[in-house]
Amino acid sequence: MLNQFSRTELLLGKEAIDHLSQSRVAIFGIGGVGGYVCEALVRSGVGAFDLIDDDKVCLTNLNRQIIATRKTIGQYKTEVMRERILDINPQADVRIHQCFFLPENAADFPFAEYDYIVDAVDTVTAKLELVMKAKENHIPIISSMGAGNKLDASRFKVADIYQTKVCPLAKVMRRELKKRGVEDLKVVYSEEVPIQPIGDTEENDRKGDSSLSDADSMHKQKRSIPGSVAFVPAVAGLIIAGEVIKDLTNDCRVQQA
Repeated sequence: MLNQFSRTELLLGKEAIDHLSQSRVAIFGIGGVGGYVCEALVRSGVGAFDLIDDDKVCLTNLNRQIIATRKTIGQYKTEVMRERILDINPQADVRIHQCFFLPENAADFPFAEYDYIVDAVDTVTAKLELVMKAKENHIPIISSMGAGNKLDASRFKVADIYQTKVCPLAKVMRRELKKRGVEDLKVVYSEEVPIQPIGDTEENDRKGDSSLSDADSMHKQKRSIPGSVAFVPAVAGLIIAGEVIKDLTNDCRVQQA
């Protein structure tokens, strides 16, 4: 009997589709990258989501974020994404956490319930804490490195963090993860040299946050608020979603073969 996942089942098999429908993926950061991750995962048959973000859709999101339209400006990104997910698959189980993930609130999240974690957050502090929680709970995780200030979407690669190069965010992450004894981390990163944004960044520089860690402050000083386009974060998000689907269904696909 035909259903919305029939075409996917032709490639992955029924066992994989059944497994995806029972999998819960937590997406931290519902922005340019994370929004496309959610989009691809629900269309691939993932049945349960935790969406974590505290931002609202704003005018400057319209150029790159899949949930951003004139109608959604001013609404919380988690709520807009939940509605979109349910429009695609009404049977999906979607929980939202209207907050930014921080080391201080990490204990509030049900990590033991997650089958996979997607790190699409901006700050090094949050990324590091997510990785440590994932390792502690033996949950697979994939992290998005820098997608801002780039124009060539073909330069993205999937690699272990210690095999990355060029990306400034990946460099900071390598150093900080090594200090913490983390031996591996799957990431999506770009080897395109970041482009210097055109225009006045004075306003961006005034938006400094005294609560940032040293690692975050160093990274923020180097990048300020990055420029972005429609296609680069979208490609990063779709690559991440593809890795999640492959990892979640690997055993099913091996048995089928």
